[in-house]
Amino acid sequence: MRQRKHFLFMKEAVKEARKGLREGGIPIGSVLVKDGKIIGRGHNRRIQKDSAILHAEMDCLESAGRLKARDYEKCVIYSTLSPCDMCTGAILLYKIPVLVIGENKTFKGPEDHSKKRGVKLINLDLPECKKMMGDFMTARPKLWNEDIGE
Repeated sequence: MRQRKHFLFMKEAVKEARKGLREGGIPIGSVLVKDGKIIGRGHNRRIQKDSAILHAEMDCLESAGRLKARDYEKCVIYSTLSPCDMCTGAILLYKIPVLVIGENKTFKGPEDHSKKRGVKLINLDLPECKKMMGDFMTARPKLWNEDIGE
């Protein structure tokens, strides 16, 4: 049953990623879940907002608003792609205990570091997420490299 919920929430993160792509941005989406309810959602909006830091996870955390530390500790964050160093840092800072990713084949962030710091990482390894990101990376390599600091 729990695994089924992960797929349902990841479906919402994928919706966010597709929204970002329609807006001309990078197709990565994220949702923050507490007590079985989505309390934050976001997508990579670096291009749309001319931002240096507005990755999907950062946008998601921002949309959730200010929470108490104990609230973050009851959350699960979902991302269609393995989070980068910056987004991993935010997850660690707020002590979000569970991270569910759609895939890590097209890009793999510092997952081992997250695990060493106590984050439970679940990779759903979804073909839909791999295709969406792979297609984008092929079509817009310069934009993708900019997004990951290369």
